[in-house]
Amino acid sequence: MDTAELLKKVRKIEIKSRGLSKQIFAGEYHSAFKGRGMSFSEVREYRYGDEIRNIDWNVTARHNAPYIKVFEEERELTVMLLIDVSGSRMFGTTAKFKKELITEIAAVLSFSAGINNDKVGVLFFSDKVEKFIPPKKGRSHTLRIIRELLEFEPQSTQTNIGEALVFLTNAIKKRCSAFILSDMLDTDANHNIRFENALKIASRKHDIGIIRTYDVREMVMPNIGIAEFADAETRKTVWVDTSVAATRRQYEQHWQHLEQNLQQTLNRCKVDSVSVGTDEDYVRPLIKLFQQR
Repeated sequence: MDTAELLKKVRKIEIKSRGLSKQIFAGEYHSAFKGRGMSFSEVREYRYGDEIRNIDWNVTARHNAPYIKVFEEERELTVMLLIDVSGSRMFGTTAKFKKELITEIAAVLSFSAGINNDKVGVLFFSDKVEKFIPPKKGRSHTLRIIRELLEFEPQSTQTNIGEALVFLTNAIKKRCSAFILSDMLDTDANHNIRFENALKIASRKHDIGIIRTYDVREMVMPNIGIAEFADAETRKTVWVDTSVAATRRQYEQHWQHLEQNLQQTLNRCKVDSVSVGTDEDYVRPLIKLFQQR
């Protein structure tokens, strides 16, 4: 992609994303995330009705009377976008590829953060951390993120969501709101979710939401006769006779099993999520995610 074409695409995404952020998401974003980041302000004597959990036991012991910690809402939050850049993002059989869908959603989230005067950072990951853009404010920073979303080329095609979550936990010291934008296809040979422990640890420290992308052809195998299927991450190929009903049924059952495992994992980790298809409008699912929080 040459510079002129890249700038044209960046501008097109900026216009669409900024408009959505102002018209639709600004209020939802603010109500969902403001007030979740609290910082210590002072200690004062305990009053009837105060939250007992905020008692400062050290000060209470020194004064022989109950004192509590007073917190105030932080003026700004940090938003982190964890972007899956593995090979499966280049799949799409309807309106767009997963990569295009992720790029648009990430741009909307970036502009929503900017409108609310929050910092935004990005972590690109495959089966390793490919690139980390530290959180900052400002339009030029947001446009840099969009440029990277459009033209970044990862070194690896595979996926390890746990690696990205461990990096987030270690790199971002203060509590942040983090969004994982991925198809969440990260399982072992027995189809078990590999990142549950990392997600549990990260979700205790940070406020995590998952925006899962998918394509309808991942859910249902079409009847198109004998066809070659390729794994975008391992590059392995296999020939399948899709005209066999039992094969199509087995394929759909496999997908349903993955779906069930993933949802059970997210429920155990108490993490909110929405799914967005490559043939769907992402506005309603995003609003739903904000309202869940």
